[in-house]
Formats: sequence, C-alpha cells, structure tokens
Amino acid sequence: MDGTGILKGLAVTFKRMLDTYIDDFKRGKKRYYTEEGIRYRQSAEVKGIFTVQYPDEKLPVPEEFRFVPFLVYDEGPNGERKDRCTACGICSKVCPAQCIWIKRATNPKTGRPIPHSEEFYIDIDMCMNCGLCAEYCPFDSIKMDHDYELATYDRHRDNILNKERLLKPASYYAQIRPLNYAREEEAKRQAEEAKRKAAEARAKRMAARKKAAPPKKEDKS
Repeated sequence: MDGTGILKGLAVTFKRMLDTYIDDFKRGKKRYYTEEGIRYRQSAEVKGIFTVQYPDEKLPVPEEFRFVPFLVYDEGPNGERKDRCTACGICSKVCPAQCIWIKRATNPKTGRPIPHSEEFYIDIDMCMNCGLCAEYCPFDSIKMDHDYELATYDRHRDNILNKERLLKPASYYAQIRPLNYAREEEAKRQAEEAKRKAAEARAKRMAARKKAAPPKKEDKS
C-alpha cells in the first residue's frame, strides 16, 4: 500500500517505451513499411511498443483466418469458367444465421433442375464467419475469405453479395490458403489414383473370367 507497485508498473512501461526508440535506431527503416519489418513485429524477438501504420502497413493474417465466404470456380485451358457449386443447398441448411440464399438453375427446354446455381446470395451483415458452410460443402465450392476491409455506407447495395461478386478463381484460393489447397489437391489425386487402380483391377478380373470360361459348343443341328 506504499505505492511501490505503481512505481514498478511505471518502470516497466518506461522501459518498453525506451526499448521502442532503441530498436528504431538499431533497425532503421527496415522496421516499417517492409515485409521483413512486419515479420519481425510478429516474432518473439520484437522489443518495445510498435504501431502498424495502417492502411499503408497491414499485418498478414494466418491461413486459417476466416471472414466472409466466397465461391470457387476452376479455370479452363481456354479461359472458360467452371463453377464448382451444384446448388445442392447444404451450405444454406447448415448456416446458423440463415444468410445464404440459392436458386437452382433449370433446363430451359425440359424445365427440370440442373446441378448449377442460377442465383446465389450471402448477406455478410448476418454472416457469423463460423465457416460451417465451407466445412460441409461436398464439392469444395465455398471457402472462407481473408478480405476483411468491407466497410460501406450502403449495406443493401454493398453487403448483400450476389453470385458474380462471390465468385473467385481457384488460383486465388491457392494463394490465400496454400496448405489447405495442397492437401485438397493431394486428396483428389489419391482418389483419382484409387479409382484408376480399381478400374484396372476390374478389367483384369473380366479378362481372367473370359479366359477361364469354357469355349461355347457349336450347334451342329
């Protein structure tokens, strides 16, 4: 109760402030506005107090950081776009906030539904960023984005995202989540390899059966 605790706390604060200036002199311009400086400020070796000069500087987010969802499409060799979404509706069913609306496309000739989404909307003001839609999607067509700078003055115009605004190429997904993308591609490769081996084994069994089958008797009548 004699005030020594307050003095100790002030001493710690003063030391941190002093370390900031000393570290600035040692590292110079490398500490600010460079990727090296950003990595340093996120490391355990950082000394003193630092301020990120936002928006000129931005701390990188971890790979598992998740914000609003987006739709993934694959890019063809001639630049054509192949949507992964089949409008199955699982993402809208598991969404706790019910912020996803989907309209399935139909065949104009027969009127029957086809595995393709005609309309896809997400209200990002309602989105909880929980990631359940991406976790339950069986086609890896919806993923969680890293883009968090979504401030706007008109929520009805800007915060209800339609399909065209939600669509992003698979190359973008590979850029923001390289480890996840590599795991998914490896899983796809293994599944295709297993499918190919199963087809080869089935063909071998059919050939063995034909070879072992007795020849048909000729009808002499």
